[in-house]
Amino acid sequence: MRWIVRFVVALVIMAALLAAVGLIFLPRYVSVSRSVVISAPASAVWPYVSDLRRFNEWSPWAGIDPQGTTYAYEGADSGVGQTMHWSSAHEQVGSGTQEVIAIDPGRSVETRLDFGEMGTAQAGLTLTPNEGATEVTWDFRTDLGVNPVARWFGLMFDRWVGNDYEKGLARLKERVESGPSASQ
Repeated sequence: MRWIVRFVVALVIMAALLAAVGLIFLPRYVSVSRSVVISAPASAVWPYVSDLRRFNEWSPWAGIDPQGTTYAYEGADSGVGQTMHWSSAHEQVGSGTQEVIAIDPGRSVETRLDFGEMGTAQAGLTLTPNEGATEVTWDFRTDLGVNPVARWFGLMFDRWVGNDYEKGLARLKERVESGPSASQ
């Protein structure tokens, strides 16, 4: 019986230490960023990144559950206020909302992401001319708050989100470079 008490005390101490380390040493704010150079002018890239209705043409998540994911759009037809809702039972897709919150035509789009119980974040796509091509940077930012468990998971965001962003940017590159307006 004594070993059970010692074991429980050790578990409590370990959990307290992990929580303390998470709150004191791990970052509250997480950001992830990936870039790709597309051999096309920004004018050829812009239609794909500025309209949420075209997001799934290059989204890394669109092919995961194509039959089971539903989408709905509301708000503005384009620009600030355009909103996309998605819902899927697949754990890699889930449910949420993406809303355009800021736009600099031809240059950048900022969106607010709401994943329900999983939290909120912001994402941005920035187009930068690059020697006759366009560098597209996709970034993700979130506040993990004071939840020590979330902060431990925050250590993996770069790998999780970054890998998906790399896939999405590769799909965007392929889509734009194979499109009819790539040589404009």
